[in-house]
Amino acid sequence: MARKRSSRRNRDSSVTTIATPTTHHGVQGGQYAPLSQTQLTQVDHAIREVLTEIGFSEAPPIVVETVLAAGGTLTAAGRLCFAATTVDQFLTHAQRDFTLYGQTPGVELHLSGKTVYAGSGGAAPQVVDLDTGEYRDSTLNDLYAAARLVDKLDHLHFFSRSLVARDMPDPLSLDINTAYASLKGTRKHVCTSISDPAHVSPIAEMCFAIAGSQAAFVEKPFLSLNINHSVPPLRLHQESCEVMAEAVKLGIPVHCNTFGQLGASGPVTLIGSVVQNIAESLAGMLFAWLIDPAAKAILGARPMITDLRTGAMSGGSGEQALAMAATTQVAQYYNLPNTCIAGATDSKIPDAQSGYEKALTVTLAAQAGCNMITQACGMQAGLMAVAFESYVIDNDMIGSIMRSLGPLEVSDASLAVQSMRDVVNGEGHFLGHADTYARMQTDFLYPEIADRQSPAEWEAAGGKDMRERAIARTKEILATHWPEHVSTDTDIKLQALFNLQLNGRDRS
Repeated sequence: MARKRSSRRNRDSSVTTIATPTTHHGVQGGQYAPLSQTQLTQVDHAIREVLTEIGFSEAPPIVVETVLAAGGTLTAAGRLCFAATTVDQFLTHAQRDFTLYGQTPGVELHLSGKTVYAGSGGAAPQVVDLDTGEYRDSTLNDLYAAARLVDKLDHLHFFSRSLVARDMPDPLSLDINTAYASLKGTRKHVCTSISDPAHVSPIAEMCFAIAGSQAAFVEKPFLSLNINHSVPPLRLHQESCEVMAEAVKLGIPVHCNTFGQLGASGPVTLIGSVVQNIAESLAGMLFAWLIDPAAKAILGARPMITDLRTGAMSGGSGEQALAMAATTQVAQYYNLPNTCIAGATDSKIPDAQSGYEKALTVTLAAQAGCNMITQACGMQAGLMAVAFESYVIDNDMIGSIMRSLGPLEVSDASLAVQSMRDVVNGEGHFLGHADTYARMQTDFLYPEIADRQSPAEWEAAGGKDMRERAIARTKEILATHWPEHVSTDTDIKLQALFNLQLNGRDRS
């Protein structure tokens, strides 16, 4: 996946073609660990206490029956508690080290240990219009555009549905068309959501048709479901739990997500919020595992920070970065595949605030070793809007973050003692050294949008800021990149089977 890019660093403005290193896809994080082993043990004890003693209210019948059959209990107040032995068995035997696939080879997500991937996500009701810069309601074509951008940008590893198609007439149309637009827009792994258990089967049929059969899809699933099965604090949501049950039965991987806000729907302490969110996410994973021990379930605890002055979410804060890193470390303590939110900037446009807030939260999540960092690109206004040019900007940022995770080579060649000896006794500089040119093509990642020109070169090129350059690149991608990984025959079949409303085939 190495690419050719032109260098703009030459003082004579001539173009030198160089190759960037292979895209940093699935590198290892885990260098940052905010909790000690003693603290992790304390956190584990608290999580187990929540699961087995405090329990969950409003548990739907399907969850109650499943958990009681495994030794769980209902308290006098009607709270559903898991048996301690069930928790132990799950943490011993849960599915680990599995892979989420794309529709074509080469974009797999190997969810193992501290392997890191970053992608999109969210459920934004608005977009920042690419031409006017104004906020407007999001549409199905906007969703398709977002998927096409993610498909094209090398450092974005998966597409999680990032906005709501508000032009859909009903919930079934929304769910089916969201899945279709996402799958048609990118060959990379797709995460979407479903609002009603009756909608799981038709979307599964869509996936089976694309894969060629149910068995082929189950073997290499290219779609998974984001399911917010819990409503903090410690309540279960009936329709979402039923969606999870249907998905597991059909072999669709599930993200067991929770989205509690510190000081509002969760404790005001950072670690208390982490404990509650992980317990809520584990409840979903336990339920999925009890339905099918082979279920591919992902821990999606998302303790979000509240600005206690206003009650609003503060997704770009230092506390947010720390909370997600701690959540990731606890997930690794259990050795469970995991996902988190990072990149939920509070800024309304891609500006300096957006850049530093995204870089902080995504970097800490990656350094902590989160398997799937969602909302890492494209989002603005505390997840309330998508800015298409942000995907392009954030692609540069994520590439640099992933590069920072790469291991340092320590060998005779990289220690470069012989090179130093050769240079000091020869030309006196390394610019003409053979190793410098060779490693220029393999060891360095060159940004696509970030500017590295001299001031004079930058002024001569129009003096555009990063957002202006990103808007131009975004428009270029959307005008030219029309993925064709879904064959025409399959597309015609899907059009006949479902009430699909995307006009993406009409490229006018």
